[in-house]
Amino acid sequence: MIRIRFLQTILALTTFIVFFYLPHADSSRPSIKGLRVGLTHIDSNRNFSKVELLQCISRRSQHRMTRLVKRTLKLSKLDSTPGKLQSKVQAGNGEFLMDIAIGTPSQTYSAIVDTGSDLIWTQCKPCVDCFSQPTPIFDPSTSSTYKKLPCTATLCEALPSYTCNSDKTCEYIYSYGDSSSTQGTLSTEAFTLGSQKVNDVTFGCGDTNDGGGFSQGAGLVGLGRGPLSLTSQLGFGKFSYCLTSLDETKTSPLFFGSLADFSASAATPAQSTPLVKNSLQPSFYYLSLKGITVGSTKLAIPNSTFALNSDGTGGLIIDSGTSITYLEQAGYKLVKKAFTSQMQLPVADGSAVGLDLCFSAPSDTSSIAVPKFILHFDNADLDLPADNYMILDSSSGLLCLTVMGSSGMSILGNFQQQNYQILYDVENENLSFMPTQCDQL
Repeated sequence: MIRIRFLQTILALTTFIVFFYLPHADSSRPSIKGLRVGLTHIDSNRNFSKVELLQCISRRSQHRMTRLVKRTLKLSKLDSTPGKLQSKVQAGNGEFLMDIAIGTPSQTYSAIVDTGSDLIWTQCKPCVDCFSQPTPIFDPSTSSTYKKLPCTATLCEALPSYTCNSDKTCEYIYSYGDSSSTQGTLSTEAFTLGSQKVNDVTFGCGDTNDGGGFSQGAGLVGLGRGPLSLTSQLGFGKFSYCLTSLDETKTSPLFFGSLADFSASAATPAQSTPLVKNSLQPSFYYLSLKGITVGSTKLAIPNSTFALNSDGTGGLIIDSGTSITYLEQAGYKLVKKAFTSQMQLPVADGSAVGLDLCFSAPSDTSSIAVPKFILHFDNADLDLPADNYMILDSSSGLLCLTVMGSSGMSILGNFQQQNYQILYDVENENLSFMPTQCDQL
């Protein structure tokens, strides 16, 4: 059993403040050494109670999980008539926003950052159907560097589905798990990253966009594994992030390129596990989860529980946009049973905060001890500190596990990733992690 120090803040929708380190001046495709992005929590200004924050985090995570389990095999409900498109379902939405300026002269907007998809897109005038956004909608007619891509372009062919407009330009559609979607013209444009302008970044100029999940920003920046993602287009072979303890005054860094590497002076060695590919969900970052330990007991979870199936279902992904970890029901039931039997506290109803397993905490929380929780990946063990999987609402006296059950996919959420530097080495197909005081990076 280990003692636990409880955090009083919740990981929430976060805005990226971007600082770019660009050593070369070639504006076509600069050789970028790396860049750093600072994350700040926006829920901190909403004066939520702890219960309200817990409700928000669980609601957003449930929404995100529902999107993600809508598998690649499931097509959108659009017609297959001429001029209509069918599209494989993408992840979409997320917990973080990123500021980017596009066009010449540039226009600045905030876009959701998503490790579960590839396409970069923003809403564009003239709108056929656009959602309300906090910044002006991008008007490509005012930019001297805007160009539409032809259907023959390589990145057009990289889309899940596309069609040719009458002028032979590339028409795209992305459909998301809750029927949200974006549709428009695949184009290229100058993106201003910090003070550096990078020409010919491929993005979707969306004139028909539907979905409340995008309203915090003006579009989406994909950080997935495919050729359309920002990481791929700018030539980054890797990126990493380090989520600080959930303290409102601290920021969390996101790194690209060579800045993503671990510090050579780190006291604890990093562990690495292979990134697994799913040809039917090529954007997602899958990991091979082999087992789970609760307390001192390795649970008797069947080997097939977290396996990636040949039809594209199952498996476990690591995801930046889901806060809570979701485990396939067969595995989660054993985790829940183990915590229930090993915790020396009465079980309580957690429906008010949207979590499945909660306990009644004593008034003196310093005496609380919880079982260890270890995720065993291929060649790596993620031995989590208690703050990364248990959370206390002092007003209600509820102590809750931030792990829940799912069906069709398992997800390692960002609540479990706090105070770990997580390195996505896309080029070498490895994911590495190391315990880190993220506020000191």
